[in-house]
Amino acid sequence: MAENFFEADVGGVLAETIRESDGDVYAVNLGRETLPDLIFRLHEVEGPPTVRLLVDWDEITSTMNDFVVAGHAADLVAADALDIRLLADAPRASLLVSESTVVSLVHAGSRVGGLSATEDAFVADAWARYDDLWAASEDYSLRTPPLSDVRETLAAELGEDVREDFDAILDDLSSVTGDGDDLDEVTLALLAGARHSELLYEISKWGEDVGLASKATFSRSKSDLEEVGIVETEKVPIDVGRPRLRLRLADDLHGAPIPELVATARERLADAE
Repeated sequence: MAENFFEADVGGVLAETIRESDGDVYAVNLGRETLPDLIFRLHEVEGPPTVRLLVDWDEITSTMNDFVVAGHAADLVAADALDIRLLADAPRASLLVSESTVVSLVHAGSRVGGLSATEDAFVADAWARYDDLWAASEDYSLRTPPLSDVRETLAAELGEDVREDFDAILDDLSSVTGDGDDLDEVTLALLAGARHSELLYEISKWGEDVGLASKATFSRSKSDLEEVGIVETEKVPIDVGRPRLRLRLADDLHGAPIPELVATARERLADAE
């Protein structure tokens, strides 16, 4: 037996497993409660190997409904630090498997234990099993753009101030799913743009180009915010074609700090449902 790991979350066990391993790592059968831990911790590892994530469809789909988690995962995929395939036949345990170690994850209260085995034949059999399973598994494609791309293009297209407000709103939220009390990423972008009187056309064009959402989705979200008195629009004439709409925050929200703006948007949108 190798050294066992006892950490605050699955991400900590992953970091220890990577530190003890020379090559890629299979992460097998993680659930929606632990997948964010893996993704966020993998971001913190310098020069990580590729983590090959074998995961149930329902678990990964539910997890990737959160824009922040999905955006970080997309960054890792773009950097070849994460690859995701769908697990057709899940084992009973959640495992981390490298070419030198098999780690079984055990949850106990507020901690996670990584129970490790390094017996050569056992590890070789486990690696071969999941190597074969990986080759036979279906790819999972993320629909969310990398968060780094979102931030960089937002600053380039709409300005650093809008990007800073977008990040500040993200930081104020525990999740970004659009479900229940959560706001979605399109609403966040519109709120950041409205704080700086940006044109709806420019925001929606940026969002469609980066792969965040379609112009139609931005338009619908703008209408929702307008109906509940969060934003107002002003027509801006152009040389050719229909006037464009400039977004502004409603009078009672001009100058409101980010936490107040987010709380008010949540409350009014929830009441309108």
